[in-house]
This record gives sequence, structure tokens and C-alpha cells, in this order.
Amino acid sequence: MGSVDTYKPASLPTTTTSYPTDHTVGEPTITPWFIDNKFVQSSSTELIDLFDPATNQLVTRVPQNTQDELVAAVDSAEKAFPSWKQTSVLARQQIMFKFVALIRENWDRLAAVITLEQGKTVADAKGDVLRGLQVAEAACAAPELLKGEVLPIGKDLETRTYLEPLGVVAAICPFNFPAMIPLWSLPIATITGNTLVLKPSERDPGAAMVLAELCQKAGFPDGVINIVHGTHRAVNFILDEPRIKAISFVGSNAAGEYVYARGSANGKRVQANLGAKNHALVMPDADLDQAANAIAGAAFGAAGQRCMALSTLLYVGDGQDLIQKLVDSAKGLSMDGGFQKGADLGPVISPESKARVESLIASAEEDGATILLDGRNAKPQDSKFANGNWVGPTIITGVKPSMRCYKEEIFGPVLLCASVDSLDAGIQFINDNEYGNGVAIFTSSGSIADYFRRNIQAGQVGINLPIPVPLPMFSFTGNKRSVAGGGATTFYGRPGVRFYTQQQTVTSRWPISKAVVSGKADVIMPQHI
Repeated sequence: MGSVDTYKPASLPTTTTSYPTDHTVGEPTITPWFIDNKFVQSSSTELIDLFDPATNQLVTRVPQNTQDELVAAVDSAEKAFPSWKQTSVLARQQIMFKFVALIRENWDRLAAVITLEQGKTVADAKGDVLRGLQVAEAACAAPELLKGEVLPIGKDLETRTYLEPLGVVAAICPFNFPAMIPLWSLPIATITGNTLVLKPSERDPGAAMVLAELCQKAGFPDGVINIVHGTHRAVNFILDEPRIKAISFVGSNAAGEYVYARGSANGKRVQANLGAKNHALVMPDADLDQAANAIAGAAFGAAGQRCMALSTLLYVGDGQDLIQKLVDSAKGLSMDGGFQKGADLGPVISPESKARVESLIASAEEDGATILLDGRNAKPQDSKFANGNWVGPTIITGVKPSMRCYKEEIFGPVLLCASVDSLDAGIQFINDNEYGNGVAIFTSSGSIADYFRRNIQAGQVGINLPIPVPLPMFSFTGNKRSVAGGGATTFYGRPGVRFYTQQQTVTSRWPISKAVVSGKADVIMPQHI
């Protein structure tokens, strides 16, 4: 396998000031990969076609990196690690400051790439970038986050702790947040002194490639960040490569449980955030207008393709007024191409995803639920989007836990609704679900909210607000089957620093000699007492 100089150089099709502003697609490109701070062309003949979800026009082809290229990426990261580890935390902090500034400078560009490849509206794509940017900003606090501890434990005796980087680490990212999820890993992994091999989703790697360019411009040394592409073979390589010490993963349950099991069996640290079935419980004393708007946004935004989407609504008592408000709110949402002015939600990622969402809607009807608002035949008015992967906002009532639509994560703009008799019944309904990512309660009572919080099993709780994803001074805290292995996900914040570092304790004794204390030479035969 050759050095980076043997690979053909490549470049990105966008710049800080030149990027897509509509769904017009030119000549398809081939996405490069990134090694030693350079964009290069893959020699692979296995290419994955990437289509604009709003039109299904071909945008780019993504290579499946060859075995030699995957090995070369780890070679690069391994070579860079000793020097990067020895780089002072203040020097790494200065690079992170520049990286943050460059993300802000390229915010619109990143959002445009996400809209074209993933399908989000531009406004939602900007939010995707923002939540990742906040992690990079928080990583600038590394001098505080990497402090060790010291404790005197006896005469001339003390113990100190140090947080040491692990070495080469990897991140395997999903399609639904092309900027945020890479930025959950990249800033924390590198500011702590590790080098990184990142595999973005083959469905929309463009934002990650822009971030690679910004890392280059910010001053990250060669090899600290490398980006590879691929599907199963690339994932298995990351799981099996012994020089990779830790893996961060976000994705589906089937994939995540596989990643956790195989990576852990190979002795790696693995954190994996998986599927979800997030609930909102609305109490009779809630502000129904506020609750309806919040739930509609959380259920249908990003076409429901969020692991924190509120996909299930429970209401205590008569929910007719609430349901009607939700239907009215959903009907008022504009489904359109992401670049179109006023678009509220875009398409789902692929024709296969559209077919799966529609099959789950159909299964609800077959199982006895009522489809109150059906989005299966919804399309934007503009004919240029006729071939897109469209599913409109869908509301289904009378849902029961035994139904397939409830047992599976739909990952589309579908809200399931069910009535419960009481607060305790709602808590039990939610706790009986195998997932534990997030939950929300809407109420005017502080005591009810606190009772709910103390008895609910989901890891992230919103009170009178949806999508309770913590800001990066905390960490992502899903639980149950939303987390592989039953452990905590610790992507960012202080827990993220702990994931990417090894705590080292040093106990030392530095006795003071009698000669130093008395000022006289000790002429007595040593007795070693």
C-alpha cells in the first residue's frame, strides 16, 4: 500500500461561497476520501449512487474504500498519534477555536450540502450544524475538562490522576444528522489527544467532507483526522482493526447491537446510540395549543427522521380537542423541496425508507388502528419533485402496544396516539416500552412533572418541551434498548472526555532526607527503619 502521495488528488465541489441553492443537479461527481490532510480519489470500482431525496436525481457516487485504503487511513492516524498526544492542550485548544470559527463561516455551505444529499429543509439543516457546532465550542473547554486530581495520602506520599488519550479511535455515523453526529465525536476525540478515523454514512457524506476541509484549514496536523467510505466491509474493518481502540456509533438497533458485540469482543471501547420510541404524555391541565405545536414539530420535523422524534402521543382523558389541534397543525405544514422558501419538512432519505414507512402505516390499519391523517399519497405541488421520497404528516389513533407500528421504530413523519386513564397508567405504558431515549410531559403542575420525572425510565426528559437532547455541557443520556450493551452513551460533555481517555493514577513518595531537614550530614549507619 502506497503513501498518500501515490493517490490521485481530488477536491470538493463546493466552497465557502459557492454551494447549491436549489435542487438543480449538474454532472455527478465522485466523492473523495480524506487522508493525511488531503482529499484523494479512491481506486475502488465499487461505487454507491447518492440521489437527491427530493428528486431522486443522481448527485454523486460514493466509493467503497479498498482494504488497502482502509489500512492506510489507520496507518496515517497511528503515525500522527505520538506527536498529537504530546501537543499541549493549549495548542490543541487554539486549533479548535479556529475550527469553530470556520464552521460558522461555512454554516450555509454545510446546510446546503445536507439539504441536497439528505433532504432536510435548509432551516433544519442549519439546526443540524448548530447542534454539532455547540459540541465543538464546548470542546474548547479542554484545559478545564482534562484536569487531573491530586490527594496527599500520607507523609511524603500522594496520588495524582491523569487523563491520557487512547490512541486511534473511530466514529461510524448515520444518515439523519450528517453534520451533528460527526461533530459529536470529532471535537472531543481530537481535543483529548486521540487521532480519528471517521466513516460518515454512505447516503450523505458531503457534510463530513466539508468538515474535513475545515479541519485542514484550522491547522490539525496530517493524519489526526482521516475519513473513509463504505458499508459493511468498512464497518467490519473498523470493528476488527486492533489499532483502533474505541468506537462511537449512532444508528439502528440491528446495526448497533452488532457493532457493540463485535467491537467489544475485540477488546474495544464501544458507545452506541440506537433506536427509540419516544413518548409525549399530555395531562388534562396542559396548555393544549402549546402542547400541540410542540408535539407536531417534534413528530414531523426532519420528516420524523430523528432518534429523538416524538413518535407516540399519550393523553389522559378526552383527547379530542388535542387531536384536532394536531391535525390542524399538521395540515398547515408545507412539505416541499428543502431549498424551497417556506418548506417545513422534506422527503425521507430513500425510496426504500418511503416504502417501509408506508408499510408500517398500512399495518396500523390492518391491526385495527384509525388513520386520521394519511400522508401516503402526499406530494409537493411542484412537478419537479414528483419523483421524490415523499410521505406527508400522518396521525394514527387507537394505537395499542401489541401493534407492529408501535413495536417498531417508524423513522418517518408518523404520530401514533393512544388514550390512558391516568398519570400512573401513562407512566406504566411508557416504561413497558423497551426503548428509553427520550420522553416529554405537558402539564401545568410542578408536582405532577416531578412525580413523572422520578418514576419514568427514559434517560432524557422534557417538561413542557419536546426533543430533550441535552446541550453539550451535559451528555446524551438514553437508556434501555436505546443504548447497546445497557451502558450509557457518553458522546460529549465531561462523560465524553472520559470515554475518549484512560485515567492513569500515579502514587509517589518523595521523602525528605534528614540532612535536608537538619542541615547536617547523617553519619550514623543506615538502619532502614
